[in-house]
Amino acid sequence: MLKRRTVLTASAATALASALPSLAFAQSRKDAMVLGMTLEPTGLDPTVAAAVSISEVTLYNIYETLTKINADGSVTPLLAESWDISPDLKTYTFRLRKGVKFQNGEPFNAQTVKFAFERAGGEKSVNKDKRTFANLGVQVIDDYTVVLLNKEIDPDFPFVLGQATSIIVEPKSADTNATKPIGTGPYKLDTYNKGASLTLSKWDGFRNPGQAKINKITFRFISDPAAQAASLLAGDVDVFPRAATRIVAQFKANPQFQTILAGSRGKTILAINNAKKPLDDVRVRRAILAALDRKAIIEGAADGFGTPIGSHYVPGAPGYVDTTGVNPFDIEKAKKLMAEAGVKTPLELTMTLPPPPYARQGGEMVVAQLAKIGIVVKVQNVEWAQWLSGTYGNKNYDLSIVSHVEPFDLGNYAKSDYYWGYQSKPFVALFDKIKNTGNIAERNKLLGDAQKMLAADAANGFLFQPQFPTIAKKNVKGLWKELPIFANDLSALSWG
Repeated sequence: MLKRRTVLTASAATALASALPSLAFAQSRKDAMVLGMTLEPTGLDPTVAAAVSISEVTLYNIYETLTKINADGSVTPLLAESWDISPDLKTYTFRLRKGVKFQNGEPFNAQTVKFAFERAGGEKSVNKDKRTFANLGVQVIDDYTVVLLNKEIDPDFPFVLGQATSIIVEPKSADTNATKPIGTGPYKLDTYNKGASLTLSKWDGFRNPGQAKINKITFRFISDPAAQAASLLAGDVDVFPRAATRIVAQFKANPQFQTILAGSRGKTILAINNAKKPLDDVRVRRAILAALDRKAIIEGAADGFGTPIGSHYVPGAPGYVDTTGVNPFDIEKAKKLMAEAGVKTPLELTMTLPPPPYARQGGEMVVAQLAKIGIVVKVQNVEWAQWLSGTYGNKNYDLSIVSHVEPFDLGNYAKSDYYWGYQSKPFVALFDKIKNTGNIAERNKLLGDAQKMLAADAANGFLFQPQFPTIAKKNVKGLWKELPIFANDLSALSWG
């Protein structure tokens, strides 16, 4: 379980008099709720796009999965009622829930599970977990029994099946889910005002009508920290999950709000394009890492809400080892490495930054720190859709700052076409070994080896494990206290 740190607000430092009527109205509203989001989703199908903002809206709300990941990281049945695992940890037999329908009236059964997973692992799939599904064989035993044959050993497989990439889609509507999502969940898409807001309404055909307590839930997209704070104070937003860290202080002392600081498996990194010269030289990447003062970056980027990391892995995860000492902050060492690599300074690089405050604020820190070793960084601020297409999709960048929040994403370093261009045959071989090791102790040791390898290769600038604040009206109930995955479990929310 992730460590819990919940801070309840105490007394108001300042208050907006004009906001009081709106606050009173918002708190008396029992059939509706407004959530704020920093990033707008780029579509509404998490199987065809990488943005986690998609799952923040859709997972467990519109779409469902065989299993469900809870706030404490535990996994429980959802569309599957139960499952058995073979002794070799490769065969999973799922017994499915009966009487479930999709929002277009089509039935949920073993055939839809087979369709969903074969689509996710198919040749044309762009699912970010395509490798997982490509390694699956799916056997339909009867309408409500399905067997999954995994080529690899993965103790975390039930957890993986609860993530957004594992949603069960309906064959007739699958191709249009990005704009007209159809699932089996308690909510359906109501209206979508692109660039501003999106509203979900309770679906009358859901199998358990009483599960969702709020009839309408609206997401408002607000990236600017000051605007986030103003929306909460004015009563325009009731809950702001993963709000900007910069606004936390002004709500801690306000008795009208609760502030939750949630741990996560997130990794905030300075992404380095390993495929570009001179960044393809490990000495240059190590020089960049040696020039980074992680503690100063945590203060500047996340207002102190973070823990330093030295690899693409975080404290609390199975097999974690502390690698922060592999590339410690050392300006003189950084200068020597640049000289050894034969790099003439000033070296000009471009850093492409998406909208989240941690990226924009952190970018200022990185620019100042790299300047001390002769690297002149030009900042290019882009919108989220631009980052996804240009940086993530087309790999058109030198440096970037982004948080990777998936719990089990070490495998991205085994993908030769992933956006940071890291290519290492030893790492691919090591990761394959990890995926085929069932003994937990041995697996954890290998995970430690993988972390050490990425740190030694300076595959990216590993910065910190973030804490994500949720700020909400004090009478909102059902908020997640930890974030093993990024999701807003709307059916758990209610007014107290």
